[in-house]
Amino acid sequence: MMGHRKRWITLALVLAFILSPCVLMAQKTDNTAKVNINTATVEVLQTLPGIGPTIAQRIVEYRQTHGPFQKVEDLLNVKGIGEKKLEKIKPLIEVAPPEK
Repeated sequence: MMGHRKRWITLALVLAFILSPCVLMAQKTDNTAKVNINTATVEVLQTLPGIGPTIAQRIVEYRQTHGPFQKVEDLLNVKGIGEKKLEKIKPLIEVAPPEK
């Protein structure tokens, strides 16, 4: 009787181990909010793939100099952001007006 119970516990643990990354990934992609490039801080911008402290600072400076971004593609005006980098971060960002 104990052997049968041990097998079920082992099976449950193996399934939990195999399925847990899938559950975590689903939660991460479903619950992540997009980064608003008109309000994000340098620190928040650095969470985007390929955006380090220098480019993040350039995004903030561009925004301060030229006003809010009108569309995501306006990031191409920031030195260090090209087509490839923009395509990589495009699903993770949004352009919304800054709240007053």
